This record gives sequence, C-alpha cells and structure tokens, in this order.
Amino acid sequence: MIHVENLTYTYPHTPTPALADADLTIPDGAFVLVVGVSGSGKSTLLRAINGLVPHFYGGRFQGRVLVDGLDTLASTPRQLAGKVGFVFQDPTTQFVVQRVEDEIAFGLENLAVPSAEMSTLIHESLGLVGAEHLRQRQIATLSGGEAQRVAIACALAMRPQVLILDEPTSQLDPAGADALLDVLGRLNQDQRLTLILAEHRLTRVLPFATHILHCTANQPPRLSSVEEALPTLEGVPLVQAAQRMGWQPLPRSIKAARQLAQSTPIDSPLLSSPPPPRQPLLDIQHLSVSYAKRPALQEVNLTLHAGECVALLGSNGAGKSTLLKALAGLVEPSSGQITYQGQAITRQRVDQRARFLAYVPQDPNTLLFADTLLDELRFTLDGLKLPPVMEPRALLQLLRLESYAERYPRDLSGGERQRAALAAMLIVNRPILLLDEPTLGLDYIQRETLVYFLRQWGQTVLLATHDLELAARVADRVVILEHGRIHTTGPTRDVLLHTSGYQTELAQIFDSLLTMDDWQE
Repeated sequence: MIHVENLTYTYPHTPTPALADADLTIPDGAFVLVVGVSGSGKSTLLRAINGLVPHFYGGRFQGRVLVDGLDTLASTPRQLAGKVGFVFQDPTTQFVVQRVEDEIAFGLENLAVPSAEMSTLIHESLGLVGAEHLRQRQIATLSGGEAQRVAIACALAMRPQVLILDEPTSQLDPAGADALLDVLGRLNQDQRLTLILAEHRLTRVLPFATHILHCTANQPPRLSSVEEALPTLEGVPLVQAAQRMGWQPLPRSIKAARQLAQSTPIDSPLLSSPPPPRQPLLDIQHLSVSYAKRPALQEVNLTLHAGECVALLGSNGAGKSTLLKALAGLVEPSSGQITYQGQAITRQRVDQRARFLAYVPQDPNTLLFADTLLDELRFTLDGLKLPPVMEPRALLQLLRLESYAERYPRDLSGGERQRAALAAMLIVNRPILLLDEPTLGLDYIQRETLVYFLRQWGQTVLLATHDLELAARVADRVVILEHGRIHTTGPTRDVLLHTSGYQTELAQIFDSLLTMDDWQE
C-alpha cells in the first residue's frame, strides 16, 4: 500500500511548489491512471513515490511517502528499487550500458540476483513486452518504441511490487500499445502488481484502470473511481462521442461504445472535396538505407507536393524516423535519389538542406542547448541568416510558450520542450517541415495548439506519428511503412477509416466518422 501524507515539494531554484498538499492512499493491486495537463505535477508525484524526489532532484520536501511501510525519505534508492520499478517518459535517459541483455542484467546485478536466475528473468521480461528479438541489439540502434519496450522489460525483470510508468505507450505503435497494456493488465490481475501509469492518450488505458488520479496545477491531486472521473475527462474522443450521443452510463472502452453505436446509428458526414492540384516539391525515388548491413528502408518512392501535409505511419522499427533523417541528411542512403524542386540533393550536407528544410526529431533535447528559449530562436536566426517568419516572442505566444521565454529550455516539461524545439526550427520560414512524433508529451490543450498551427502553416509537412487522431485532423494523405517499405498510401479519410490497426477511435466506433471534427461539418 502507498500512503502519500501532506506532501508538498518544490524543485531547486523554483519559487512555487510542483506539488502541494498531496494526501492520498493507493491500495495494493490497484491500476491507477494518472491524468492532468502538462505542469500539473504528474511526473513529480510519480518521482516522489519511488524516491527520485528528493534523493535525485533535491529541492524542498515536506510530508512523507510510505511504500509498503518504507519511508521514501529515509530509505536508500537501492532499498526502494526492490519495491518500486520506474519507467521514464524518455526511456533512453535510464540506460547505462550498450547492449539490451546487459542493460537488464545491470539492474539485476545491483539487486544481487544470482547469475543462475538472471537469464530466465531476462528472457521472461523481454517476452512479456514482445521484445525477445531485441536481446542482442545495441541500445543505440533501437527506435523510440523499441527503447520503450526495453526500459519496461528492465523494470519488470526486477519483480517490483509497484510499477510506475510515465507515458509508456507514447512511442509505441497502436498494436504495440494495446499488446503492452494487455500484459500490464494481466500482471495487475494475476500477480496483483500495483500499477501507476501517467498518460495523455487515455482511451486504451481506461478498460484496465481501477482508479483515476487527477492532477491539477495549484491543487492537491485527487483519487477517484473510473466511473466518477469519466465525465470529467477532457480531450478524449470516446468520452466526447458518448456525451454527444447521450449514452449513460458512459462506456469506458471502444468495444462497449461500438455495441451502443450499433443500436443508435448516425448520419455519415459529407466527404471533403479533393484538394486542388499541387506542384511536386520533394521527390524520393528508390531510396534505401541500411544500418550495419541491416535494411531500414527499401526502395521507397514518395513525392511531397507544395503545401500538403503527409502523415507517415507504421509500426515501431518500420523506418519512419530513418526516412526523415535521410531527408534531413543525417543518414546516408545506400541507394536511391532525393530531389528538391528538380535538383538532386541526395549528397547535400545537412547545413545546405537546412536552408529549405526544418527537422524536429523525437528527442527535443538534441535541439536545445542555449541559456534561454529566446536564445534558441536567435541561434537559428543567426546560423541561417534568413528572415524570421515573425518576431520571436510572437511565435512563442502562438505556441503558448511566451511565459517561458527567459527560462532554460531543458528545465521545461517534456511537452514544453517539444514545443520549444518546434519553435526553434520554425522561426525561419522554410518550405518543408519534418516532424518526428510531434505530440510526445503533449496534453490535449497543447495538441489542439499543434493542430491549429499545422492547419495554418501552409508549408509542406511530413510528420511521422503514432497519433492517429493527429494524422486524421491535419494530414491530406497518409503513408504507412512496414519493414522499410511503403505498405499503404492514400487520402487520409480512406486509409484511417478502413485500414485495420490504423483506425481512429471514432472510426472504430461508428465506421463513418473519423474525428469529432466530422460532427461539425
């Protein structure tokens, strides 16, 4: 059992508490879904339960947290590691060695697990998350989703009583996310493993949750039943649709909602007219990329047109990030051709492509190194010697970052850093924007800001994402990669309504609706 008693915590050099007057009890065997907008204290509360707050972060800590009778303030990290497993929002920050098998063994060695047991635990933990094939891989070669699976396997191998996960499905493809939650649900039911899971994409977690812990900035977090909290959840298509239809009680799964929808049919929305013809801008022909002789892209042919937004979908390891990196000049193709406005750029340097192409990777930290957020934007302007799209503070205001202009970018939350990296790239007006998982760490309000921005941007956008709702709302066209090859391509509505495994929440419920926007057509 976990007791949080009158907990107030303030990070170093920060004037206001990140968490105030938290007082709650989480029973053994609970499956707790932690919700709330960015900056509401979710990650801080999770860190307090496993002792990272304050042992690692320092700061001012008042109150206490008890985990199975252990006071986290008085216990060592090693003592707590045997009780609480933790998977970070960015899994790469918790890796310390180079090979997957060795990474899992490292944690077990620190708990003095006998070597005879280690191989079994490594095999079992990788099997639970569907990552047995990654056992001998170098961690540096893993995709974001593969790294997330390995981090979860590392935590499970140590057989904790409590497992804490900060956005564990954010980098997983839809099938992988569902499979992981099935595993977590079985561990919760069969082994009474207490699970505490923070997420922004709530629908797939709701069927498994026993409680919802709602975090709100400047207010104590509150724990409630799923049924009590469900009507208050914002930005969840399942809940929005059920409330629009007047269903009571509100369904907590796609399956339950679909059964209700079959007895209450709705009119199909009018189909959007096809977009006007556009000029080809970037052409990719027979592009292949290999890592250490392992194919990552194979014979990819794709044309991006001026002003269109294309969503790049596919399972983890399908080659989405590799394609973006190849276009940005960060990886060298083994064969094929890339042309921009008819000119071959396949061998152009990164700095040459940067004059017409902006690339925002999955990890925003790779773009953030200045002392303030404003300095990040000025660095881009000074480096490229190109005119800004608008005054820097105006761009920060558009992306809801104006209050962080003088802040150190790496001190921002995950979602804030994601938007900060976007601002640093967008301050200069370039014809092509490449985005890799742009909604990682974004709450529903920030996602709405991104949707608005992409709809208004007017330039060519290629975005790799597992966020089907985002793709449905901003993309003109969808391309699905599998095993490094283009598997499916077509207009967004056609693909996301009818392609198994790639249907939006509403498409799974109603057949004819793609997003809540359809109700407003």
